[in-house]
Amino acid sequence: MFSVGRVIRILLIFLVVHIQLISGNDLRNNRVCKTSTNPFSTFFLSLQSVWRRIFSCKSKESAGYHYLKHPINSKSLSTSKEERDAHRLRGLLPAGQISLEVQIDNAMEQLRSKSNDLEKYIYLQTIQDGSEDLYFGVLGRNLKECMPLVYTPTVGQACIQWHQIYRHTPRGIYLSIDDIGHVEEALSNWPQQDVKVIVVTDGERILGLGDLGVNGMGIPVGKLALYTACGGIDPKVCLPVHIDVGTNNIPLRSHPAYMGLRSDRVRGEKYYDLLQEFIRSVQKRFGRTTLIQFEDFGNTNAFDILNRFRDQATCFNDDIQGTAAVALAGLISSEKLTNIPLSRHTILFYGAGEAGTGIADLIAKAISKELGSPVSEARKKIWMMDSKGLITSKRENLAHHKLAYAHESASECTTLEDCVEQIKPSVLIGVSAVPGSFTKSVVEKMSAMNEKPVIFALSNPTSKAECTSEDAYTWTSGRCIFASGSPMPSVTLTLPSGESRTLEPGQGNNAYIFPGLGLGIMAAEATAVDDEALLVAANALARQVGDEQLKKGNVYPELDSLKSVSAKIAEEVAEHFFSVGLSTSKKPGDLTSYIKSLMYEP
Repeated sequence: MFSVGRVIRILLIFLVVHIQLISGNDLRNNRVCKTSTNPFSTFFLSLQSVWRRIFSCKSKESAGYHYLKHPINSKSLSTSKEERDAHRLRGLLPAGQISLEVQIDNAMEQLRSKSNDLEKYIYLQTIQDGSEDLYFGVLGRNLKECMPLVYTPTVGQACIQWHQIYRHTPRGIYLSIDDIGHVEEALSNWPQQDVKVIVVTDGERILGLGDLGVNGMGIPVGKLALYTACGGIDPKVCLPVHIDVGTNNIPLRSHPAYMGLRSDRVRGEKYYDLLQEFIRSVQKRFGRTTLIQFEDFGNTNAFDILNRFRDQATCFNDDIQGTAAVALAGLISSEKLTNIPLSRHTILFYGAGEAGTGIADLIAKAISKELGSPVSEARKKIWMMDSKGLITSKRENLAHHKLAYAHESASECTTLEDCVEQIKPSVLIGVSAVPGSFTKSVVEKMSAMNEKPVIFALSNPTSKAECTSEDAYTWTSGRCIFASGSPMPSVTLTLPSGESRTLEPGQGNNAYIFPGLGLGIMAAEATAVDDEALLVAANALARQVGDEQLKKGNVYPELDSLKSVSAKIAEEVAEHFFSVGLSTSKKPGDLTSYIKSLMYEP
């Protein structure tokens, strides 16, 4: 005999099917035709909403279990007795209540016992799968130790092995070229309604490791962990996304465990149709001012994607713009050590891809602002090398993003050593992913030409760095100002004077910029991310480098202070958006307090 509840369900099924049939709706896609004027359509939308609420709810008996299984909800062992009663958790946890601090200490003890960094990465992901509060408690209180584990350099190895270490836990949205026409449906499957920050990649240029296809999902996951740990952005409003259009990495896609499309990358109109649908679906589902951060797209597409969508959406490319802001901040703060203003430097880039030209463009804008001169004049202070040598006006068939730096030159040098000799730079920036390319002879030439040469080896992960901190300091007798993209150890030198000095390399990590930038965008509900916002962020970061850091040779703030650094960047960036009319919200009377109120604490 049927229960009353079952009879009601059967009747509702018949009613929904009948309404869909007579209103011309697509039952398979569960979608109402927008052009329909049938009065049943409006009624169906309301009924469908109720239907989803009724049948998506877990039974009363299992509600607590499902609540506890969701890492956003779960406080694990620190759940109070009142919360256990309120959420039907009786019997689902051990009787004892353990504070978050004790759990963090225990987790760190376990973490430090792991044999290698990838094992530590996997352990941290296991914690995140169980409780976001515990995970971000661990990160936030041990940021300097844990940041290299959840992001560069360890995330590079994690991406290489993503198909082997996949956690079988829903974390983010995986879209593919086959989802054209269904992107909004896919986004609606994400349980959180109030998404504010999305990091998206297509996996074509993961760090300096190349095309890793769907394995590149580790990058959005890692970046969003830093948005929360460094910027205080609530993990509930963060969404990692991977767009799978194939991979040209044949050995990877041939692996039996590879989880993505096993085909060459799709390019051209179909690729951009998918991206356009993604942008529109995000805005429809989550709102016009949802921040979209493009991450690790290949050079072929990165600039074009940014130019296509920067006026349509609140978006930026972290490889082009975030890297630029953090590098510029390092140069600005280095002025206190070199006594050379930015506009008096001659800068040589080794590498002319997304990061290189992005940094160069922002530096040129900063020089232009400093001197009150056209950007075209400022660019003359900046030279670039690619795999073929120095970029000059004599080179043919240059990519569009390189043309602005194709200067007239007496000769076209092909080696870095020759170009250093010819250009005589005071700043050398590596974004080539060619390990060891800053050789002893190159660095010694920089040292001979400059009292305090600025040398930034920014390629990630550490295995791709142009030189190490030890090499740079040793070959310049401790006189260079050095920064790297991934963390490198301090170096103790015995100087020619006999004095012993310990030098601490700065880490030009984008985590100094994007969490504060994102928080500022959220605070202002900005409709676009203009170049001036990146300049504001860079200057705000540089102003927070204290004398103690500079004495050690470090041109960036302490990593453990990143949350307060991000709050200050957010305040200045939001102030900019309010002042130029890019905000859609009313400016709070106390902006500092408002930004702090937005910040999540586990």
